[in-house]
Amino acid sequence: MSHPGEITRRQLLRRIGLTAFVAGPGMGLLSACATGGGNAGPTASAAPATTAAGNPNNPFGVDAKKGLEVVIFTGGLKDDYATAVHEPMYTKAFQGVPIKHAGTQNVGTMLRPRFLAGDAPDVVNNSGPEAMDVAALAAEGQVQELTQLWDAPAMGDPGKKVRDTVTPAAIDEGKLNGKDMTLNYIVSHRALWYNAKLFEKEGWTLPQTFEEFKALGDKAKAKGIHLFAYPGQKGPYYMLWNMLYQAAKIGGNQAIIDIDNLVDNAWKSEAFKASVTAWHEIFTKYSDKSYLGLDHTQTQIKHLQDKFLFYPTGSWLEGEMAKDKPDTFEYAIAPFPSVTAADKMPYGAIQVGTGEVYFVAAKGKNPQGGLEYLRIMLSKEGAKGFVEKTKNLTIVNGSAEGVDLPPGLASAAKAQDAAGQNIITTARFEGWYKELFDYAWAQQNILMGGRMTVDEFLDKVQKKADAIKKDSSVTKQTRNA
Repeated sequence: MSHPGEITRRQLLRRIGLTAFVAGPGMGLLSACATGGGNAGPTASAAPATTAAGNPNNPFGVDAKKGLEVVIFTGGLKDDYATAVHEPMYTKAFQGVPIKHAGTQNVGTMLRPRFLAGDAPDVVNNSGPEAMDVAALAAEGQVQELTQLWDAPAMGDPGKKVRDTVTPAAIDEGKLNGKDMTLNYIVSHRALWYNAKLFEKEGWTLPQTFEEFKALGDKAKAKGIHLFAYPGQKGPYYMLWNMLYQAAKIGGNQAIIDIDNLVDNAWKSEAFKASVTAWHEIFTKYSDKSYLGLDHTQTQIKHLQDKFLFYPTGSWLEGEMAKDKPDTFEYAIAPFPSVTAADKMPYGAIQVGTGEVYFVAAKGKNPQGGLEYLRIMLSKEGAKGFVEKTKNLTIVNGSAEGVDLPPGLASAAKAQDAAGQNIITTARFEGWYKELFDYAWAQQNILMGGRMTVDEFLDKVQKKADAIKKDSSVTKQTRNA
C-alpha cells in the first residue's frame, strides 16, 4: 500500500518534471510527441489580440474597463478554483472589472448556440461528455491562437516567458494544424484505480497478466465484488481510453498514432482487436450491465463502497471523490495487465499526458482579457491555488510545492517512476475528430451491452474513421510520434 511518506514531495515533483529545478528543454518526462500539420490548409483564427509591448503587467493590452465572461466545466474539478482563485486574481489586476461566470456540465448544449450566434464567452473550459469540437471551431476562426501567450512574460517572473515555466508536452499537445490553439492545463495519469487498503486487507497483489486479472476476478466474485466497472452514461469514454491504452501496451504507441493519423484499417489492427476482445470478456464475465445506466459519480460512489475493484480513469479521480471517500478507502494506481507475453510494452507501462482543455474565443468581446486570464492560470500563484483546490497537478513547474499531496497521486508518481521510458501516448483524435471519438464510445456501449460483436464494433468504427478521412470539409491533423 502506498503512503505519501514513501517519497518526498520534491522527489515526486522531480519525477514528473514539474519543479523549477528540472525545468528546461528536453527535461520533462511527459514527452508525448505530437505535431499538427499535414496536408490541410492553415487553421483559421482571428487577428492577434493587441499586445502592449514592454508592459509585463499587461502584455496583451487588456482594456481594464472591459468585462470578462468565463465558462467552466463543473465535472470532477468543480469550478471553485475559478471563482475563488483565478477570477479574483483577474479582478485584482483590473480593479472593479466585472466577471460573468457560469459553471456547467453541459458545455456543448450551453455554448454551441452562442458560438453560432456570434455571442461567445471569452474563456471556455472545454471538457466533459458535451465538449465542443474545438478543431472545427478553430477551422471556423472561433479559437484565438495562443503563441503570444506562450511568448508573454510569466506573471510573477517577468524574466521568463510563459513557455519556459511549463512542461513542454503541454504546448505540443495543445497544437492544432501546427498552431498553438488550446491550453491543456493538468497533468494526468490514466490507468486502473483501486483501493489499496482493501488489497492489503485481503492479501491480494496486483495482477500482471490478464490470466491473473481473471483469477482475481474469481476471488472477488466469491466475496460479492465485481472485478471491474465503468459508467455507461456520463464518462463512458473512460472505457474507450482504457482500450486504446491497452492496445498501445500490446502493439506499441504506433497503434494509437495510426488511429490518430486515420491510417487505413487502424481500428482493425491486431493490437486494438486484442485489447477490445480482452476487455469485452472482462466486462461480460466480471462486471454488471447495470453500470451502463450509471454516470461517473454514481459509479465512483460504488467503487468507494468496494462494489468492484478496478475503475478506468485519470488521476483527477482522487480529488473529485475526496468528500465522499471513507477512511477504509485509499486510491492507488494499477498499470494495465499484459494481454500476451509478446506485448511490446512491459507490465508497468503507464499513460501520462496533459488534459483539461481551455481556449479563448477569438470572436468574443474580450480576447485580450481571455489571454490574460490564461496567463493568470499559468502563474505560480494561480496554478498553486488550482492544486490546493483540486488536488490535481498542473503543467506549471513547481505549482505543487508546499501542497499536501494525497496517496493516489504519490502512487501514480511511483508507477510513472517504475515505467521509466515505457510511457503510453495520449490519443489525439479525441480533439482532432470529436465526431469519431463520440461515435466510438457510443458503439462501445452497445458492444458491452451485448448487442454487438467485437468484429461488428471494429467494422463500424473503422467505417466512421474512413468517412472522416474522405470528408474534405474536416481539417486533417497528423503526428509522427
